[in-house]
Amino acid sequence: MASDGAVATPAKVTPKKANLLDPHSIKHLLDETVAEVVKGKGYVENTRLGNWKLLIGTAVIAIALLAQFYPKKFPQNREFLLGCIALYVVMNVVLLILSYTKEKDAIIFTHPPAGSFNNTGLVISSKLPRFSDMYNLSIASADPESISAHKPVHFTKSVTKWFTKEGVLVEGLFWKDVERLIDDYNNERKSK
Repeated sequence: MASDGAVATPAKVTPKKANLLDPHSIKHLLDETVAEVVKGKGYVENTRLGNWKLLIGTAVIAIALLAQFYPKKFPQNREFLLGCIALYVVMNVVLLILSYTKEKDAIIFTHPPAGSFNNTGLVISSKLPRFSDMYNLSIASADPESISAHKPVHFTKSVTKWFTKEGVLVEGLFWKDVERLIDDYNNERKSK
């Protein structure tokens, strides 16, 4: 936006479109938009969990490559291969445990916004049940035991409210709903 009073030329924006017959496409598009809204509100993404998962995944690949290209042939390297297979399984189980216990349905983990007195970030998660049009978005504290953690908030609304018949996302409506939910979490919502 131009602050000097000049008229800003609108940028060529391609509308976000989803296949309305594919709930995964709808959820993916809504989740991507939620992440944009959250980042637009001043929250910075916390990538620590993703980095740990990448590190463990790299270790799994290294173990598989080591087992494949070990200099000795099969009968001589049997114990080594069994060790690699065991490590491969253990590391994949660790990845699954991280996904099920830490990540769950989370779209994005954040740090607190800069200049905020709050010392916890957000965990934003969503659900779009199979054969349903009800999208559930929830916001909770990344550290629920913290003294500065707020009560979790959520909404459940039909995705038909945010999409046209052609599958184009009406971003303005969706952004307002997500921003209102973030404001509700931060107790900053202005009553109208």
